[in-house]
Amino acid sequence: MLPIGDKSIELKMKKALKANSFSNLQTHKLHTKAEKWFPIIEPILKKYGIPEDFKYMPLVESGLSHHRQVSPKGAAGIWQFMLHTARSYGLIVNDEIDQRYDVHLATVAAAKYLRDLNKIFNNWTLSAAAYNIGEGRLQRHIRSQKEDNYFKLKLNRETGKYVYSLISMKEVIENPAKYGYKIKNSKNLLAYKK
Repeated sequence: MLPIGDKSIELKMKKALKANSFSNLQTHKLHTKAEKWFPIIEPILKKYGIPEDFKYMPLVESGLSHHRQVSPKGAAGIWQFMLHTARSYGLIVNDEIDQRYDVHLATVAAAKYLRDLNKIFNNWTLSAAAYNIGEGRLQRHIRSQKEDNYFKLKLNRETGKYVYSLISMKEVIENPAKYGYKIKNSKNLLAYKK
């Protein structure tokens, strides 16, 4: 939940919404990918007790891109799993097989990982941040800063923007017209299939 009334938080949210507005995103592609993959992702998240809003995480992580590309840090697949984490959650990654690219298996692994993160932090916002930065690094920030509120923590730039990006991605996808998307055929937009 986004705290209301804090000018700094409101400014960060405004920046995230602007970054994820339709003028800056390939919106139609995102809706098309979400329409294809959300029906696979949603029931898996539900099965593992993960809030439905986490379905937007792969949009932020990879744009739901299914292409075989690896980030400079070694993360791959729509959930952008690092090699060690992928293997820790049962995904096979070797010279012949990389299950980080299997949407179903990777989503099961991501759901288990998120569930475990929430057992550690007992807070979905911190769990999302830990998914981005790693639980060990986030725990060190919490201890050194004596602060367990994501919105008050001083984090690296990417993790500091991460939750705002998730919230803004949901807002922009679910309310396309509000954020500048000229609707030509609302039947093809996921957000209008209520």
